[in-house]
Amino acid sequence: MQLLTDFNAVIFDMDGLVLDTESTYFKAWQQAADKLGYHISDDFCLDLSGLPFTQIDLKLKQYLSQAFPFDKFYHLSSELWRKTVEKEGIAVKKGVYELIQVLVEQDIPYCLATNSPELNARECLQYAAASDLFTLMACRDHVPAPKPAPDLFLLAAKHLKQPIESCLVIEDSLTGLLAAKNANATSVLIPSMPVVEQQALDLAGLVLKNLLELAELLKTHRC
Repeated sequence: MQLLTDFNAVIFDMDGLVLDTESTYFKAWQQAADKLGYHISDDFCLDLSGLPFTQIDLKLKQYLSQAFPFDKFYHLSSELWRKTVEKEGIAVKKGVYELIQVLVEQDIPYCLATNSPELNARECLQYAAASDLFTLMACRDHVPAPKPAPDLFLLAAKHLKQPIESCLVIEDSLTGLLAAKNANATSVLIPSMPVVEQQALDLAGLVLKNLLELAELLKTHRC
């Protein structure tokens, strides 16, 4: 039986955990590729979950042909993404507000740590009507290396004024869990994809269905 270990602070991932951004990115990439006469499959998109843009760009270049017009693709996908989120917004994942309320009530500090640059992260939070959700943020452009390197989590721990060993990292992807391991942090996995890799299950200290389950667990857990 998995148990929740003691901790003094919480570090949240953003894409796929706090916000349902990845589905909006995938949709825009697929629409842009279709308009350019190419196809990006659902399965390929799922393999990109949690990766920083540099790795996504590399995988796209390996997946698509040499003749693929990447400049047009990125410009078009950005336009399509913004058009969609301006109209529909970005969904906040189940249990986010409930978990943060519990953290506030128990006086547990928390921070966001994302592979997205700060400008993009703040833009996504704005489209989700959640701009004020995080006062502490560690973003891709704040550190030398993205996840799975430990840099983002170590910076978040510094913001929280806690040793990383005292921080609970909440992630939805293998990339994030590897970063948590590399940082020597305890992790909770809240999968955002229907199929979860065994390596991710092995790395996680605890696996739950959603953040609401974690919020309920914390109500009975004293750090």
